[in-house]
Amino acid sequence: MADIEIEFAPPLARIKLNRPDRRNAMSMAMWLGLADAVYAVEENDDVRVLIVEGAGGNFCAGADIFEFDTAFADVEAARKYLAAIEKGLTALAHYNRPTIALFEGSSIGGGLAIGLCCDLRFCAEDAHLAVPPAKLGLLYGPIETRRLVQIVGPARAKDMLFSGRRVETGEALMFGLISRRLAAGELRPAAETYAQQLATLSQTSICGAKAMVNAVVRHEDDAISRTRVEEAAMGADFKEGRAAFAGKRKAEFG
Repeated sequence: MADIEIEFAPPLARIKLNRPDRRNAMSMAMWLGLADAVYAVEENDDVRVLIVEGAGGNFCAGADIFEFDTAFADVEAARKYLAAIEKGLTALAHYNRPTIALFEGSSIGGGLAIGLCCDLRFCAEDAHLAVPPAKLGLLYGPIETRRLVQIVGPARAKDMLFSGRRVETGEALMFGLISRRLAAGELRPAAETYAQQLATLSQTSICGAKAMVNAVVRHEDDAISRTRVEEAAMGADFKEGRAAFAGKRKAEFG
């Protein structure tokens, strides 16, 4: 059984971190496998929402500490290892359709970073959330740090990075680290219901909104977003939406 699994159930797809004996701790091979899994999902045009989850009651306990002696044996080894992490995170962050991470159990360090690269984070109320590099003498990488700051702000990011403390899920919901807080048994059903709802809506609107929000975060020129708005206004989804509204029926988007 692979450490990274992909399940296609259009309009949804799932990427599962599947190393339950290690609380889904990410090996170097898994970081590279995460990127490959995202690329595979990208090639399936029937997928409208991607869910990222872990096996065995945990999302991900972070990078596999037992690889560190070899991963950081020298500068070249460290660069290769960190590049693998960056490849996995970048692939997920750049996926152009909605992504939802399911935080449960251990969701810390590199695991939290995977979730930060998703659009939304649905979280079990008893999940363990933390960023612990300060307890190991390491630094969170630039992609991980940037995403953390974008989502929770610089002061809270510093608090989490400085202290490595566990962030309770109620607090995490309050400052936007997670999107929804749910009882453990409700986590997957709630995420699937939400994802299925997204799949019925205009993908022109949803994918365009994701691109525009990301453009705002990156401080990109508004001209690109204006073009997207113009294209949507001339598109088939808007035509169907108007017709459905006029006919007092539910829109059926392609």
